[in-house]
Amino acid sequence: MPKIDNVLAILWMLSSGEKITAKQISEKLEMNIRTVYRYIDTLSISGVPIVSEPGHNGGYTLLNNFIQAPLIFNLEEQTSLLHAAVFAEEAGYYGDESLNRAISKLRKYSNQEQQEKLNQHSSILEVINGVSSSTVPYLKELKKAITDGYSVKILYQKSGENLPNDRLVDPYRIIYWNNKWYVIGFCHRRNDIRSFRIERVGNLLITEHKFNQPNQFLARGYFMKNLLPTLNEGKEIISVVIKGNTNSLDDICQNWFLGHYLQERISNQAVFTLEKDMIHTYLPNILLSYGKSIQVIEPISLKDRLIEVLSDLIKFHQI
Repeated sequence: MPKIDNVLAILWMLSSGEKITAKQISEKLEMNIRTVYRYIDTLSISGVPIVSEPGHNGGYTLLNNFIQAPLIFNLEEQTSLLHAAVFAEEAGYYGDESLNRAISKLRKYSNQEQQEKLNQHSSILEVINGVSSSTVPYLKELKKAITDGYSVKILYQKSGENLPNDRLVDPYRIIYWNNKWYVIGFCHRRNDIRSFRIERVGNLLITEHKFNQPNQFLARGYFMKNLLPTLNEGKEIISVVIKGNTNSLDDICQNWFLGHYLQERISNQAVFTLEKDMIHTYLPNILLSYGKSIQVIEPISLKDRLIEVLSDLIKFHQI
C-alpha cells in the first residue's frame, strides 16, 4: 500500500475517538510496528494533534477539538456511500471493481465498533431492480470519450429496424432513466442532437476526432422534452376523463407519461389533456393493464379505440 494510504488509514483509525495502540494499528494494517511509529511522527509533524499516553493502558488519540479532514467520513457518510454503491451496482454501473475497492477501504480502515455499526446500517437496504443488473457495456468508454472530448463511432440497432447502422456521435452526457442507460450527443448522420439507448449499441470505437460541447447543455431538459413533448397548439387537444378506485388512479397519475399531462384529480376521477394522436396511440395499452379497476368516461373515441385493440387481441389469440 502506498505511504499516503497508510498515513490516511492511521488518521482514519485515530478519528474514531477511541484510544488505540501502535500494536493494534500494526496488526490491523499488517505493517511493522516501527513503521507505525514513523507514520505517527509524520502526522504529528504535519500538524495533526495526536495525544500519546504512555503506560499499560496507554495509546494514541486525537484532541477533541481537532477538525476532521474532508476525507474522514462519519458513520452516516459511510452508510450513504455504501447505499449509493448498492444502487449503482443494481443499475448496471460499470465501476464494480472500483466500488468494491472503495467499500473495502471503508471497512478496512474502521475499528471493530465502527465496522459493526457500518455492517448493521448497510445491511438494512436492498435494491431490487426487477431486471438484469449485469454491467452495461461501453459505459466506461463513453465516460472517457465525454471527459476527453472525443467522438465515438457506434454500431446502433434502432428499434423497428432490421439491421444496425454506423453512427458518428459527439457524446455529451450519460443518463440513467427508467432502468435504462442512454447517451445523448450530436449525431453526425442526422445533423442533430439525439439520444441512444446504450444496450442497443453493438460496437463502440473512440475516434481521434475532437469536439466541443455546447455551452450550458442541459441533458435532462433535452431528454424529457423529447420523451414528453409539449402540447402543440396547432393540433386538436382533447380532455380524457377516467374514473376508478383510488389506488388505480394514483398509479395512473404517477405514470411517467400520463402524469405529465394531468390537469385535475379528485378522489375517484382524474382528468388529462392530450393531443388526439397521443390518445389513440399511447393510452389504450396503458389503460388496458388496469382491467375493471378504471373506466374511461370520455372521449367516446378512446372507448372505441380500447374496444378495437381488445378485439384485435381476441382475434389474434383465437388463431
